[in-house]
Amino acid sequence: MSLILNHVNYIYGEDTELAVHALKDINLVIPDGQFIGLIGHTGSGKSTLVQHLNGLIRPTGGAIYYNGEDIHDKDYDKKKLRSKVGLVFQYPEHQLFEIDVFKDVCFGPKNLGLSQKETELRAYAALKQVGLADEYFYQSPFDLSGGQKRRVAIAGVLAMKPDILILDEPTAGLDPKGRDEILDQIAKLKEETGITVILVSHSMEDVAKYVERIIVMSRGSVLYDDTPREVFGHYKELEQVGLAAPQVTYIMQALAKKGMPVDTSATTIKEAEQEILRALAL
Repeated sequence: MSLILNHVNYIYGEDTELAVHALKDINLVIPDGQFIGLIGHTGSGKSTLVQHLNGLIRPTGGAIYYNGEDIHDKDYDKKKLRSKVGLVFQYPEHQLFEIDVFKDVCFGPKNLGLSQKETELRAYAALKQVGLADEYFYQSPFDLSGGQKRRVAIAGVLAMKPDILILDEPTAGLDPKGRDEILDQIAKLKEETGITVILVSHSMEDVAKYVERIIVMSRGSVLYDDTPREVFGHYKELEQVGLAAPQVTYIMQALAKKGMPVDTSATTIKEAEQEILRALAL
């Protein structure tokens, strides 16, 4: 069930004087069940990349395969693809429109042609997956908090039962508590269902805490594609392209320079704590 990008290129305004090469020879394999972080400075190509993954944008060069099929073949079912590769845009609550939360989440599965019973079962299950209490199901989505609206929008995609969930800055504009609640719920969902998650984020701390693989975009190309430890080990190179490592990385580097025998590859607070305690016990 993998998603494969083979020499994918994309040029905005191709054949015009204002042409912009947004993606340059992208080669990626997205296997089942990974939690992937996608990072890059503004204009790096990450948002353009994720819109290619469910066929919203057609590459100007190369091919994209889902389950071995070219998603841009003439007879390929794009509607089915978008039910399996779900994309949650930044500020997805702006797309809420129904009179109550439950009807809004029903919209996607209903348009798949499912029965009313199956549609409602999927909507209920999706709302429970994102941790929204039953008391909010029949309220207007516009009466909810920012974090609750975000949960409803994510539930609307989950109700389609995707195999791959793509989240473009899912915590943008939320306070720290709301951000942690959303990401913890996504991590729990990933653990329980085995769904593939692609998290687009500007927060290095969030990426380090949750993902197992990081893809770094810079000027339309993949700069790094590796584990968080390996990627953040290149923190100086990341700084050169407008990014940074988690604060933990800089703290561990500073301790090492002061002579403490710590492993500087720690990327989360928990890892740093364990490493500092180990070093102090020597």
